[in-house]
Amino acid sequence: MTDKGTARRYAGALYDVVARSGDPARAGRDLQAVSALFSSHAELLQALTSPAVSASKKRAVLVSILQAAGGVGPEVTRMLELMAERDRLGLVADAAEAFDERLRKADRVVPAEVVTAVPLSDAQRLSLQAAIVKAAGTDVALSARVDPAIIGGVVARVGSVVFDGSVTRQLERLKQRLTDAQ
Repeated sequence: MTDKGTARRYAGALYDVVARSGDPARAGRDLQAVSALFSSHAELLQALTSPAVSASKKRAVLVSILQAAGGVGPEVTRMLELMAERDRLGLVADAAEAFDERLRKADRVVPAEVVTAVPLSDAQRLSLQAAIVKAAGTDVALSARVDPAIIGGVVARVGSVVFDGSVTRQLERLKQRLTDAQ
């Protein structure tokens, strides 16, 4: 099994536990916070993933960090301890991402990404999100990025469907029509 597959299994098990007895959204926030903590401290992540450090020492460090941080739910704590015992702390970021996917799926929220040539204002982002929700017929988790190469317009990916309203694509279509007319 691949590392991403293993991370998905940890995330799935955590989701199954917290869906019955806890708050899945809180568990997701806790897992994201721990993942952000690990990724923002390169030396910590290196120590927690190094084969030179024993699993028991990694677990002890993890427990100390979680106690100092406070507020991490018992289900997430137990999963992280289990990952430490099995020397899988390098998968925390993938597990957090997989858990987030599982939450969105349970809430029937489709991921949507928009690409624009310039950054969107908050009003533009909200308007675009409302239009995508209306077109998709479901809630969306919108992420936006800037790519000056599209010149203008918007490219939106909603789930597996792509809506390309970029100036670059319109120019390509115009070029194709002109070459077909000859």
